[in-house]
Amino acid sequence: MVKKFKIHKDDMVEIIAGKDKGKRGTVVRVVSDKDRVIVAGCNIVKKAMKKRNQQDHGGIAEIEAPLHISNVAIVCKKCGPTKIGYKLDGDKKLRVCRKCGDTL
Repeated sequence: MVKKFKIHKDDMVEIIAGKDKGKRGTVVRVVSDKDRVIVAGCNIVKKAMKKRNQQDHGGIAEIEAPLHISNVAIVCKKCGPTKIGYKLDGDKKLRVCRKCGDTL
């Protein structure tokens, strides 16, 4: 069964829990089978990378680690971090801000 989330790729989100609480960034990737998202510039960890070929440099690289989807909130342009609601516009389903009703 495929899980569906209210947060999608390229959404602006704010981290609401963890070491990077308060930081904002865009969603790079949604890992649906593990309920996680990768946010650009947030949750940076150091990882040992193996040298793959002659030109490639091995060593310690800083990468963005996945966060649990419950630890991020989508950001509305008007009112900041919020929850997502839905409205039907004809046969289209639109995501809206629960605070102000603006489309996301």
